[in-house]
Amino acid sequence: MAKYIHVPDEAPAVPKIDVTVDENDYRHDALKLIKELRPNWKPSEVKMKFFTDGITNKLLGCYVGPVMQDVVLVRIYGNKTELLVDRDNEVKSFRVLQAHRCAPALYCTFNNGLCYEFLQGTALEPEHIRSQPVFRLIAGQLAKYHAIHAHNGWVPRSDLWLKMGKYFALTPKHFSDPERHRRLTTEVPSPRCLREELLWLQQHLCQLGSPVVLCHNDLLCKNIIYNKEDGNIKFIDYEYAGYNYQAYDIGNHFNEFAGIDEVDYSQYPGRGFQLMWLRSYLEAYKEHKGQATNVTDGEVETLYVQVNKFALASHFFWGLWALIQAKVSTIDFDFLGYAVLRFNQYFKMKPEVAALTLPE
Repeated sequence: MAKYIHVPDEAPAVPKIDVTVDENDYRHDALKLIKELRPNWKPSEVKMKFFTDGITNKLLGCYVGPVMQDVVLVRIYGNKTELLVDRDNEVKSFRVLQAHRCAPALYCTFNNGLCYEFLQGTALEPEHIRSQPVFRLIAGQLAKYHAIHAHNGWVPRSDLWLKMGKYFALTPKHFSDPERHRRLTTEVPSPRCLREELLWLQQHLCQLGSPVVLCHNDLLCKNIIYNKEDGNIKFIDYEYAGYNYQAYDIGNHFNEFAGIDEVDYSQYPGRGFQLMWLRSYLEAYKEHKGQATNVTDGEVETLYVQVNKFALASHFFWGLWALIQAKVSTIDFDFLGYAVLRFNQYFKMKPEVAALTLPE
């Protein structure tokens, strides 16, 4: 989401391999990548495991031996995801985060994807992310991201509104399938309504003074890897990473407490939990910025208001995203239903959070 990400000069170069991996017949092409990245592996001994959690891309783990120790992850970009994701920006973000020890090693890019290091640990579920000590580790790791300086002297700006405008223009106006078209026209807000809401969001949220920082922008549970033995948290998948409003990144994470497969927005964290989380985050953020780490109640309350308002923008963003995916994705997922869920929750939340006011 940014044009200002600057990759440090000392960051290792990332080779580009001229291979296109067929997502339906992947082994032959994946082995071409492995031959370059792990030349000592015998092709006949390479095992491949398909991961099924993602709803944007296909993910393949390649390894040899009885256990998944040294694993090369091969991520195959989803159909037409270049409409949604700036791939050059993704690689820049990956390299910056790797340079700050916040990301695994990026081994290479190829024509329709990239290869990177497998992180040992557990991809979290919604019930994990509110538990101790996990939520404090998540807050601390997100604070570390937000404190990274990767703009080389530019004043960073968010292009959230530009991106949402682009997504809005790409949303389908009709489907050839009669039932899907009926759902689009009866369950999804009209284009006119969505345009008006987008304008209201921009006018309302730009007044809140949320700082623009380096964000992950897609902090759902499965993108959080918890290594219990080492007692640390790492985030994966940087497709949407870039400069954005601090409060958006946190509000987006709070929305993900509801899960994806069985979405339950009653799991959105309440005020008491949020205040604990936000205080923990602000202490870590100030420490990473080299500031005094005492956090006032007023600072926590300000961030609370900003976060809950920007959670609306997160619902709107992913609602638009899901409408586009409903048109172009080959992945078996009810994107249209997911768009309806996000927009419904947006309108349900809006009166309450619109009434919140920043402390004097």
